[in-house]
Amino acid sequence: MVEFSLPKNSTVGKGRIFPAAPGAKNVKSFGIYRWNPDDGSNPVVDTYEIDLDKIGPMVLDALIHIKNDVDPTLTFRRSCREGICGSCAMNIDGENTLACLKPIKDVKAAVAIYPLPHMPVVKDLVPDLNGAYAQLRSIEPWMKSDTAPPPDSERRQSIEERAKLDGMWECILCFCCTTSCPSYWWNGDRYLGPATLLAAYRWIADSRDEHAGERLDALEDPLKLYACRTIMNCTQTCPKGLNPAKAIARIKELQLERKI
Repeated sequence: MVEFSLPKNSTVGKGRIFPAAPGAKNVKSFGIYRWNPDDGSNPVVDTYEIDLDKIGPMVLDALIHIKNDVDPTLTFRRSCREGICGSCAMNIDGENTLACLKPIKDVKAAVAIYPLPHMPVVKDLVPDLNGAYAQLRSIEPWMKSDTAPPPDSERRQSIEERAKLDGMWECILCFCCTTSCPSYWWNGDRYLGPATLLAAYRWIADSRDEHAGERLDALEDPLKLYACRTIMNCTQTCPKGLNPAKAIARIKELQLERKI
């Protein structure tokens, strides 16, 4: 018989319950993953009963209310509240998304909130993204050109050349796509993941960049690129409506074209 042992801190227990104030009529429960690395305990899910009449419409509004008025120990990232910074990426109701863009009314039952999956957790809803950012740095996400820019103007693009970047420059690096990808769960140490590969193709497709061949060479690897199995979770979960799978497929096409 095969025996499996779960990793340390993988078993999630039942935590505290914070009831709504007496007299609250429009109450919804929020089950939130809690883990503190300093106390040595396994993670738990705390339940917060929130009066929706006293908060804004988004899940982030509920989290801010809990942090400010119910439980100041709750830890999460947030900044812009406009779906631009990507800070409040987390798993809500089983889907990776941005808390600031997720309406509470879209969740019919209790709201389950967890950190982005398959990433080390710093505390509560805060994932450790150091590995993902290191992978992003590895593809050198900046323009590389050997030709000096015009002395009196910017590097120009045609309207058609600029249009090729649409659907890529809008990425806010929330890593919702990367952490939804089973290929990344299995090979996150080698596979670059959808967000990083989308960024890579953004520069390969840029007419002003003169190192497309070098960039493609760097991606010619059994796992860096080809661990993608077109599962399409990345495109389905992107809160900005982008299509990382399409960018990955285009990189594969360019690799193939070079060999023909």
